[in-house]
Order: sequence, then C-alpha cells, then structure tokens
Amino acid sequence: MKHPLLVLGIETSCDDSCVAIINERFEVLSNIVSSQIDVHRAFGGIVPEIASRKHLEVLPLVLHKALEEAGVTLKDIDVFAVTQGPGLLGALLMGVCLAKALSFALKKPLVGVNHIEGHIFAIRLEHPEVSPPFVALIVSGGHTELFAVSEWGKYTLLGRTRDDAAGEAYDKVARLLGLGYPGGPIIDQLSKSGNGKRFAFRVGLEDEDTLDFSFSGLKTAVARVFAQLTLEGRERTSLLADLAASFQESVIRSLVKKAFRAVEITGYRLLVVGGGVAANHRLREVMQEEGDKKNVRVLFPSHKFCTDNAAMVGACGLFHFLRGRRDGLEIDPIPQLSLGEKQAPSG
Repeated sequence: MKHPLLVLGIETSCDDSCVAIINERFEVLSNIVSSQIDVHRAFGGIVPEIASRKHLEVLPLVLHKALEEAGVTLKDIDVFAVTQGPGLLGALLMGVCLAKALSFALKKPLVGVNHIEGHIFAIRLEHPEVSPPFVALIVSGGHTELFAVSEWGKYTLLGRTRDDAAGEAYDKVARLLGLGYPGGPIIDQLSKSGNGKRFAFRVGLEDEDTLDFSFSGLKTAVARVFAQLTLEGRERTSLLADLAASFQESVIRSLVKKAFRAVEITGYRLLVVGGGVAANHRLREVMQEEGDKKNVRVLFPSHKFCTDNAAMVGACGLFHFLRGRRDGLEIDPIPQLSLGEKQAPSG
C-alpha cells in the first residue's frame, strides 16, 4: 500500500531556519523553526551576513528534528519545496542549496516557492475548506501587499507599500522609542496599557484613491512628537504606552481601510490575512469587528503559521507539484521575486 505523498518544505528567506513536513492532505506532520531573534537583537535588526551563517550552522539540526518529529526518513520524502524568493540573497541561498542537494542525492522532484504565495497558502493548513475567490492581505516585516485571489495560483496585485512595510515600521518605531527588538510583539504588548487616541497620527495615502500603503511618514510623525516630550519616570512610561498605542491604531486603521476597500471593489466576501504582523492581537480584533459589521468572513492562520515557517512553503509547493510543476537543479534564489500583476483599483 502506497504511503501518502510527503512534502518537505524549507524556508530561509530572512532570519528563521525552518523545515517542515506535510502530507498530500495538507496535514502538518512537523514544523520546526529555529529563531535568530536573540542573535540579531543586539544590532536592533537583521544583519544579512550573520543570518546566512546562522542558517548554515543550524539547518542540518532543524532538518533532523523535522524528520524525527514526523517519524519519517529522507527516503520517505516525495517532493522538496523551498523558498526561492523574495528575501535576503544569502539567506535564501542557504535553503536553496540544501533543497537542491537533497533533490539531487535522492533523485526526488524540487519545487521553488514564492514566499508571499506561501503566506497565502498558510490558511489551507488549518482551513482546508477555504477556496477562492478572496482578498488576501499579506503584512509582515518585509511585505505589505493586497491581492485578489481569483483561484489558487492566480493573483492580481491590488496594492503594496510604496516605502516601509508595516512590520518594518513597527521595528523602526520601537527602536526610536528605545523599546527593543523585534518591534511588533513589543509594541503590541505595550499598547494594551496605552491610550491609542492620545495622538492623532495620519498615515500616508490613507485617504487617497489607491490601495497602496505608505508608513514612512508615520514613523517620522512619531519621532517628531517623541522629540518634543521630555517626561520622566511614571509619566514617561505612560507616554511610551500611549505613543505605541497611537502608532499601532494608525497602522491598523490603514490596513483595515485598504483591505475592506479591496473587498468592496472585488465583491469577494472572504478576506484572508497572513504574514508576521497578522499575529498582532489588535489587528485581529479590529479586522474581525469590521468583518462582522460588513458581513465579510475574515480568516487568520494561527500565530505559528503567521510568522515565517516551512509548513506554508510545503503547502504551496505541494499545490504546484500536483499541478505538474517541476523545477530543475539550476534554480537560483530571486531576492526580488514578485507575485501577481499590478492592477489599478476600480469601482
């Protein structure tokens, strides 16, 4: 009796070394992530060269642990799926080299995966019933993009950030306020005790007839307010919480406004949100509230599938493999790999 088809996914687009194994029913057998947060915290952000070297060091261990947890061997794997881009060149190269070596040694198929498409596929790991059409908002440290997903594998890019991604803005504001790294979880937690209405920040392009985003001006506005305030002790703690909350409310207002404008334009009644910032508790709360008001179903992956992981890469690779996709050993990383054709909003 033939065993279910098994896919081994590899994800190294940035600073997380990830290996996962899923089967043909999109069931996750293992999903191992080795984080480099502690390594990069001292620098206040990702150092590409250090990230690449760390991948080289830990990937064999992560691979071994993923196989062990899934209860399989490399000989049981039918397909290798790996993030080909977008991402940091050196980091991507580590994952692609491992996938190519395994594919060559075991004479098994190889599929290169678009990291952003992987984030869209993350929803299938827990909601296999989900099917297009829907609007997808991918929001992370490197990406803030809106897509119309007419069917799996077909994407129209409706809007993207013109400067900083939302997660990047979180990191920059956290560093500005002396809160530490990574900024997203820190600001999300601090905001719970803050007054998000204390400072009225506007976000670039927020009121313009475009589905593109802009967050660099918001960072500058926070910096200007912060520079003018010189409170001490308890008052300073309260101020930081209010600044963080006001910043976060502004980011979320822009994300929600644009996402539901995309829903209105497309006429789709499902909104899928993915990427690392999708783990933000306040974003989830506001998105669900807006969805309830407008009778739109809003879905988020669980936290472990929002941040970078190899299960989503395996899911995306599995889809393309089943549709006949096979990549050769000559594939290279593509740091600026894009997804979907850009389309101007209408309606």
